[in-house]
Amino acid sequence: RSYNGLYHVLHGALSPIRGLGPEDLRLANLLPRLRPENNDGVEMREVILATNPNTEGEATASYVSRLLKPLGVRVTRIAMGMPVGSDLEYVDEVTMDKALTNRHEM
Repeated sequence: RSYNGLYHVLHGALSPIRGLGPEDLRLANLLPRLRPENNDGVEMREVILATNPNTEGEATASYVSRLLKPLGVRVTRIAMGMPVGSDLEYVDEVTMDKALTNRHEM
């Protein structure tokens, strides 16, 4: 296994067409998790974004990146190892491993 950190699921993506904005994602739950006092004193050094490679996923990743950058945490995104327009739930383990290995700064 190539990743042994914590996960935080947003339960959606930004979609103005469907009426989904930042308040509809679990972002309020994410911010406190980044503080050392909420993680047994462990400082979060990096947040890896994994969103679908479509317009909504791109918008969500960009928004979250802009939200987190001022906190001084490194924000990266998994590399695109999946076809554009597909969903994360259909990705096999090898493709996800390569996407995590080749993630990039946002």
